[in-house]
Amino acid sequence: MEQPAQESVEDHREEFGAGPDAPGGTTVEGVPADGDQAPDAAVGGVPTSGTATADGVEGPEGTTPSDPELTRLRTDLEERTADLKRVSAEYANYRRRVERDREATVAGAKAQIAGDLLTVLDDVERASTHGDLTGPFKVVADRLTETLTRAGLTGFGEVGDAFDPSVHEAVAHGTSAEVDGPTVTTVMRRGYRFGEKVLRPAMVEVTDHDPDAVPANSGSTGGNESA
Repeated sequence: MEQPAQESVEDHREEFGAGPDAPGGTTVEGVPADGDQAPDAAVGGVPTSGTATADGVEGPEGTTPSDPELTRLRTDLEERTADLKRVSAEYANYRRRVERDREATVAGAKAQIAGDLLTVLDDVERASTHGDLTGPFKVVADRLTETLTRAGLTGFGEVGDAFDPSVHEAVAHGTSAEVDGPTVTTVMRRGYRFGEKVLRPAMVEVTDHDPDAVPANSGSTGGNESA
């Protein structure tokens, strides 16, 4: 029995209109007749020569086109950061100011209470001078003085101090050759300060220097002559 002749693709080129003389010389497989490569294209006809990025296709130099939304978000972030720093600085200043005002209020309240008790301290000092500060009364007086001292109350005004008009109130004046300048020679009432604030000046007698002044303890020794 005779075997049928094998048919090749070339035998049917003209039947499908894709022979060597067809326009463009395209073969049945869709490959150009001259063996050239097909155009570089992706699905949908989008060229694949560029590189896709999150913000779009990367440019020829490798730079990414700016995104207006990303630029706006970065600007907003910088503004919010600056606002946060400013608010933090204002809050820190506010806390320091409140703490300073609180300390001043507490110190003022303590000073007012101490000032109201100065007359009591004067009585305690007079009783101690006259020897009447004894027994339970002395214990109470000592505790009162210690409490006020711990709170910040201090007394001043001693004999021999240089006269200072900012803390001394001169109610008597004298002269003497035994002093070098205005000097406190008598303390009639002690002064007190609370911290740096003077609650009450000391009431004192002041003696100025006078080289021709007669000493207070000197007397005349003259007598009457008889005829």
